[in-house]
Amino acid sequence: MSELMKVSSNPHVRSKSTTSSIMLTVVIALLPAAGFGIYNFGPKALLLILVTVASTVATEFAFEKLCRKKITVGDYSAVVTGLLLALNLPVSAPWWIGVVGGVFAILVVKMLFGGLGQNFMNPALGARCFLLISFTSIMTNFDCDAYTGATPLAALKSGESVNILDMVIGRTAGTIGETSMIAIVVGACILILFGIIDLRIPGTYIVTLAVFVTLFGGRGFNWPYISAHLSGGGLMLGAFFMATDYVTRPITKRGQYVFGFLLGILTGIFRIFGPSAEGVSYAIIIGNLLVPLIEKVTLPKAFGKGGEKA
Repeated sequence: MSELMKVSSNPHVRSKSTTSSIMLTVVIALLPAAGFGIYNFGPKALLLILVTVASTVATEFAFEKLCRKKITVGDYSAVVTGLLLALNLPVSAPWWIGVVGGVFAILVVKMLFGGLGQNFMNPALGARCFLLISFTSIMTNFDCDAYTGATPLAALKSGESVNILDMVIGRTAGTIGETSMIAIVVGACILILFGIIDLRIPGTYIVTLAVFVTLFGGRGFNWPYISAHLSGGGLMLGAFFMATDYVTRPITKRGQYVFGFLLGILTGIFRIFGPSAEGVSYAIIIGNLLVPLIEKVTLPKAFGKGGEKA
């Protein structure tokens, strides 16, 4: 009897990776952007990050406690949501903005739809868009002790010149975590090296936006102009850390390429033809809503009757 094989339901291939280990790696990968944001904007950035993360973790814990559900704050997904949301806030925002956004992200976008794995859009971006609509003046005020005036992309849209090197390093106005392209790319390299993400979505997203800006930006192949679009507006943060969210991205390989292409087109439309100089958040949210359709179209057909021929 001991030699009989035990047959169980699929999946039969399991990975050693767990939700908590993946989320903890994402937290580590976000630390360079968070650290530079604190260095760039001062202690208030640290306070806003801590308050926002605390609000997401506390909201998830309180909801699960009240509903007598299994406590899942140990998987670090709420920490990732809070950290991403904080990095998408301007340092001039009052602390309660982080609390309101954190509660909305966890309670409305995540927990009311069933918790981790059931949310239909990225919780951090859903909360940011909610805050942008509800508190527009606060969320678009980037004046602080270090910088005053418009963000580089807003200046670019109005016809002014921008310093590309400052945008790459991060010596510009913007949200806490979006300013330093170098810090974000360092974090992205950590995710790629540990196998958490690949380049299908972010690579397609970035290349598509570059091509769109070249064709419709009105300046042709103007490398400084293209570089400004790629370096600013939270593109790198969105491409590597939010568009690659396991729950809200397509699961098919072809679907991921389509998803990245769609995000590049939408971001280009918002930036070039829309009133806003940004567009990454809304592009990803719309892309999240279209994921079921993308998966339906790109789902591989089974071999055999009614499927593809070998």
